[in-house]
Amino acid sequence: MVVFSRCSRAATAATTPTITVTATFVYVIRALSSSFCSSSMLNSETDLNHNKPAVLGTLKREPKGRNVQWVFLGCSGVGKGTYASRLSNLLGVPHIATGDLVRDELASSGPLSSGPIFFIRLKEIVNQGKLVSDEIIIDLLSKRLEVGEAKGESGFLLDDFPRTIIQAEILEGVTDIDLVVNLKLREEALLAKCLGRRICSECGGNYNVASIDIKAENGRPGMYMAPLPPPPQCASKLITRADDTEEVVKERLRIYHEMIRPVEDLYRIRGKLLEFDLPGGIPESWPKLLRALNLEDHEDKQSAVA
Repeated sequence: MVVFSRCSRAATAATTPTITVTATFVYVIRALSSSFCSSSMLNSETDLNHNKPAVLGTLKREPKGRNVQWVFLGCSGVGKGTYASRLSNLLGVPHIATGDLVRDELASSGPLSSGPIFFIRLKEIVNQGKLVSDEIIIDLLSKRLEVGEAKGESGFLLDDFPRTIIQAEILEGVTDIDLVVNLKLREEALLAKCLGRRICSECGGNYNVASIDIKAENGRPGMYMAPLPPPPQCASKLITRADDTEEVVKERLRIYHEMIRPVEDLYRIRGKLLEFDLPGGIPESWPKLLRALNLEDHEDKQSAVA
């Protein structure tokens, strides 16, 4: 089939097993997207250089029969999970975070962790802040999509996928992504946020103890981000992620910027990239993000019904 041959070409830089898991990924994501058609595929240099209509003018024109299919990009710690989760609740679309899939795999010693060598290697990659291979990510994601498809899920908000050009080409080859939201945050604020992250060891809740107050200078506006403290029952159970050290965070940022540029360029050329600079914490950023996504009315209507 044309779909499988294109996906195989997109994955030529990866290992041979990647093609096998890609076939599974193709099947599941194709089932989730009722609007699947050949026009959405990345199949030529001409297609790459064709600019589609401005993304903000087409946000509300998703094909009938399915929910939105959006991607969230941004450095680790920028808040992708927070905003994608809020939009998931607002739109009734599943939020799928590949970072959570990897951490869940490590925590549960899931089906991929059948051998100690694999488990140790994956743990080392995560603790060192390096990117997990395309093969592993696609395998984990395909399994998550299989579960969702069995439940009748429609649409998705992909958080932190794709992170490499190979992943992006595979994804573009099998379904039509409506929008790519690229969240950005000043590096000094991003570093402070990462170092302030805490997780409740009992309920898994995510919190942040950092109080960020950057003064305005040299024409740049100031920025304030209040901490996100845990409830009393979680306060004594907070732990820090093993990969949230200054050295690991800085290395993670360097690798991320190096790997993500081609992905940003691909979606920018295709007219699907919405770059959003976070002006501060959730109170300042959430209303502006909804405005950028043309979703203010959507939230107002949901609030009225509730």
